[in-house]
Amino acid sequence: MKNRLRELRAGRAWSQADLADQLGVSRQTVNAIETEKYDPSLPLAFKIGALFQLHIEEIFTAPGDLSV
Repeated sequence: MKNRLRELRAGRAWSQADLADQLGVSRQTVNAIETEKYDPSLPLAFKIGALFQLHIEEIFTAPGDLSV
């Protein structure tokens, strides 16, 4: 799944570890999401959205989704 997590994190000058701490996950999980090797669970996606004050559709897009 495509995502803007790295861009959003960098915009706040947070390290992967900073973001991981705020989400209650490991830095490796943040890295795996950013590199599109892991799709977050729906509860984690909503937590990410809430943290950045965005709808999850503004952060994550399915492959082949032409709406963005």
